[in-house]
Amino acid sequence: MIIQCMNAHDVTSHTSALSLNGAARLTDLGVIRVVGDEAAKYLQGQLTQDVVLMKPGESRLAALCNPKGRMVASFVMLKRAPDDILLICSRDILAATLKRLSMFVMRSKAKLSDATEQFHLFGLIGQAAQEHSVTDGQHLCPLAPADDSPRTLLVSPAEAPEPSATPLDLALWHWADVRSGVALVTQPIVEAFVPQMLNYESIGGVNFKKGCYPGQEVVARSQFRGAIKRRAFVAQVDGTTQAGQEVFTSADADQPCGVIALAAPAPGGGTAVIASLQLAALDSIDALTVGGPGGPALTGWRLPYQLLADI
Repeated sequence: MIIQCMNAHDVTSHTSALSLNGAARLTDLGVIRVVGDEAAKYLQGQLTQDVVLMKPGESRLAALCNPKGRMVASFVMLKRAPDDILLICSRDILAATLKRLSMFVMRSKAKLSDATEQFHLFGLIGQAAQEHSVTDGQHLCPLAPADDSPRTLLVSPAEAPEPSATPLDLALWHWADVRSGVALVTQPIVEAFVPQMLNYESIGGVNFKKGCYPGQEVVARSQFRGAIKRRAFVAQVDGTTQAGQEVFTSADADQPCGVIALAAPAPGGGTAVIASLQLAALDSIDALTVGGPGGPALTGWRLPYQLLADI
């Protein structure tokens, strides 16, 4: 069943990602490569996504959780072949994530490595996302749209030519990331959220029919018992902020009601954010601020997609 999240407000912004068109080189992302006959089988027991059922050429959102169900990493996962899988993640958590995944390989026929230098990653948006065609070795991974503007991730061998689309500033791509409502885990928010706090079950990042993985019991219990008390919203901050900062209501200076998961300067001024907020706080008449009751205001919160209902 699908529901609309209640009390979602319209975004108060003077610009829209619909105006963006071009390709941005995504130097803030890196690539973990998993190869071997048991690459898919190994990742199946580690991630929230059903890796085994993915077909070659398919890509999915996925998360790696700790035993308490908290996300330590998330990825755009690309299955290039049955024995060749790429995990595309924020570069600032790549080394720690690779070390964590490598600890549990043991006798599995799978080899993990940092393959960041083997591939170039580009974010395509607008007409560039619709018209780009791939050559041998390249893959297009569909991404969530930003303000209805289509987006895709181009994964290209390092030796392949760059896309011919208009170059796009990385800062504008980051802003479009926020507007999409989908946040990858970065260092400031490691272990801050279970997947539902970032809406991962509603954007294709969690498969509840697959087998066990670290934290699976916590993630499933949150979904099936209606225990989801926080959700991620796109919003605007009247000032500067960054991932990891806490959100407060004006009535409570001591107890935060949310956390900034992703932030990017907005072309119209201020900062566009994805904030994971307590649903109870959104029913309150109290103002939301970042960093404390006297901090910059957080306004215009909304959901750019529908949420799956708790079961």
